[in-house]
Amino acid sequence: MHRFIILCLLLSVFSCKNQDTKISEEKTTTNHLPELFSLMQGSFDSEIQSQVDSTYFNISLHMYPIWKDKGNFLYVEQALNSKQDKPYRQRIYEVVKLNDSIFSSAIYTIENDSLWIGKWKSPESFDTLSMDNVTKKEGCEVVLKRIEPNYYKGKTGKKTCESSLYGASYATSEVEIMEDKIISWDRGFDDKDEYIWGAEKGGYIFNKLD
Repeated sequence: MHRFIILCLLLSVFSCKNQDTKISEEKTTTNHLPELFSLMQGSFDSEIQSQVDSTYFNISLHMYPIWKDKGNFLYVEQALNSKQDKPYRQRIYEVVKLNDSIFSSAIYTIENDSLWIGKWKSPESFDTLSMDNVTKKEGCEVVLKRIEPNYYKGKTGKKTCESSLYGASYATSEVEIMEDKIISWDRGFDDKDEYIWGAEKGGYIFNKLD
C-alpha cells in the first residue's frame, strides 16, 4: 500500500513538472509580432509636446497596414500638422520577428511618392503598388526589443544609415513604442560625428489619436 501511494505521488509530481515545462515552452515561443504591429498602427501627432516646448513642431504621423497578404507592412506619412497635404516624409515599413523578443522595422522609399499623399485613408490603394516601385534603405532598419507588454524600444545601427540631408553623412533613429504613444528621435551627423539636423533635446512624442 505504501509503495502504491509513493508511486502515485511520484507520478503526480512528474505530471506537474511536465505541465510546467509545457507552459514554460508556450511562454517562450509566444509570438509578440502582432502586438508590436498593432501598436504601430494609427494616427498620431505631437501637438501636446509642441504646446509645452516651442522648439518642437506639431507633426502629424499616420501609419496604416498595407499589403496584408505579403507580410507586416505599414505605409507611413509625416507632415507639419498644418500642411498635411505636403508631407516631408513618406515611407513603407516592414516589421519582422528576429527572435522571441527582438524585431526589425525595415524602411523603404517610394517611387513617385507624391502620388500616394493621403492614401493612408484608403490603404487598399497600395494594392496597385509593386515592390518593384520601392527601394529598401539598407542599414536604416530599426531593431526593437520588447521590454515589457506593449512597450518596445530600439534604434538603428551605429553609422549604418547613410544620409546626405543638409550635408549629413549618416542618420540615427531611436524609437520607443507604447500603447498610447510613439517617441521617435531622428538625427543627422556629418563624417566627424558632429550634429547636423534633428531635434536637439530628445525625441518627438507622438500621442495616438485613434
